[in-house]
Amino acid sequence: MSAYMNKVVIITGAGGGIGRTLAMSYASEAAKVALFDKDEQKLRETQRLIEEAGYEEAYGRVLDLSDSHAIAPAIQAVADQFGHIDILINNAGLGRSKSPYELDIDDWDYVIDTNLRATFLCSREAAKVMRKTGKGSIINMASTRAEMSEPNTEAYAASKGGIIALTHALAISLGKDGIQVNAISPGWIETGDYNALGLADHQQHPAGRVGKPEDIARACLYLTAPDNDFVTGINLTIDGGMTRKMIYLE
Repeated sequence: MSAYMNKVVIITGAGGGIGRTLAMSYASEAAKVALFDKDEQKLRETQRLIEEAGYEEAYGRVLDLSDSHAIAPAIQAVADQFGHIDILINNAGLGRSKSPYELDIDDWDYVIDTNLRATFLCSREAAKVMRKTGKGSIINMASTRAEMSEPNTEAYAASKGGIIALTHALAISLGKDGIQVNAISPGWIETGDYNALGLADHQQHPAGRVGKPEDIARACLYLTAPDNDFVTGINLTIDGGMTRKMIYLE
């Protein structure tokens, strides 16, 4: 019997990419999955794929995480539906690629509100439910861009750096309630056509390949395993070794 049977798992950004793979992975472990995404069409597609795979029907709710007033009702609706919440994965995130000279305050706020503020609000509201049972697990999706950058990614980098700091702060604050809080920092995780990648794409990684959404799903299953309650406050980097690689132009 799966250790995740009847566990209630909320996944944000579940309409595609890593979020969809997370939804399928937890559903395959007999968890009850509650899926949030702002794109209704993509959200329903994830629900359909779960149903076609023969897993338990997924709960879905359209949610724009930049709307702070919509988050608490969405979390409460899951609690009302299932009676408890065991796991929250704050997976949703976005960026705006603009020069810092051109990045306006609306773009900045939209990225920070969606990525960082929503991570805090979702975590807080889910923790209110988790502490009633004295146990819970939260994973916040950060990024290797919190430690290294490409040009014109200021808002995204700031939001992801904030998520890492928020993670260890929440781990300390919520530990007394039996709630673990950890972060994952993915590197290049290809969510499109993996077969279209070239040899150079793979070989630049010390691990010898570009990452896949399944790599993140396995890490989440590790961090949220019911018996794995001694890991909290960490940031797990999953990037094929790229942030440890010194790169010089030859």
